[in-house]
Amino acid sequence: MPVTRIGLGCMPLSLGRGRERGLANETIAAALDAGVNLLDTADAYALDDSEFGHNERLVASALRAYDGDGGAIVATKGGHTRRGRAWELNGRPEYLKRACESSLRALGVDAIELYQLHRPDPDTPYAESVGALRDLRDAGKIRHVGLSNANVAQLEEAERIVPIAAIQNELSPRYTAPLVNGEVDACAARGIPFLAWSPLGGIDAAAEAPGGVGAIRATADEHAVSPQQVTLAWLLSLSEAIVPIPGASRPETIRDSVAALDLELGADERARIRAELV
Repeated sequence: MPVTRIGLGCMPLSLGRGRERGLANETIAAALDAGVNLLDTADAYALDDSEFGHNERLVASALRAYDGDGGAIVATKGGHTRRGRAWELNGRPEYLKRACESSLRALGVDAIELYQLHRPDPDTPYAESVGALRDLRDAGKIRHVGLSNANVAQLEEAERIVPIAAIQNELSPRYTAPLVNGEVDACAARGIPFLAWSPLGGIDAAAEAPGGVGAIRATADEHAVSPQQVTLAWLLSLSEAIVPIPGASRPETIRDSVAALDLELGADERARIRAELV
């Protein structure tokens, strides 16, 4: 399942200012035109339980409207539920199988390219949740199984049940736990992507240096680029396995993110940023 080194996190298109802008079609088209081939969504990305599946339907609509040459791998997730605006968990096999069927309908596809267990449910044995995804793969409902918010032990447990194609965990300059805990290294050793969510610090991050890291701002000024672009370039430099999936709600934002692929940071610049995080 080859994916580009930068993906598009579609969650902001259903929430907050991203939703208010109403530029989902334009933003997704800009990502595809720029060469991005990974669109990340989830059934729970919605304002509340009344519009569950909103983001998946939005992504599907944008892809139908797209008339360019780019292609998309759509990755979605199941296992989070919503009660009103609250986020809850349900990792029971029977629920995950129903959720997958709903995602298939929302996306308008016969099979989902990458279906991920959104988050471990402490009330359901992990092996049972992963086993449901194996069953969905065996039934042809999904092509690849992924894990989200998973640690190395959970990855190893899951691998005894079904091949795992990707891990999606939080990673940013101010949240580097996956580097310390071995999740990035585990993906690199297996040759699978580590999909870094919230690489710029989250949906409400300001336009300042992500995470408040001054070295990022200084480096951005030296290169005459955005701090966000420097942040992504730095993350990309840490491991070939890392695939940041920054959220975007405007075409210009995802274009700026993709430009990070061409920004090469010097060893001293990378060290300066890393030193400020210690």
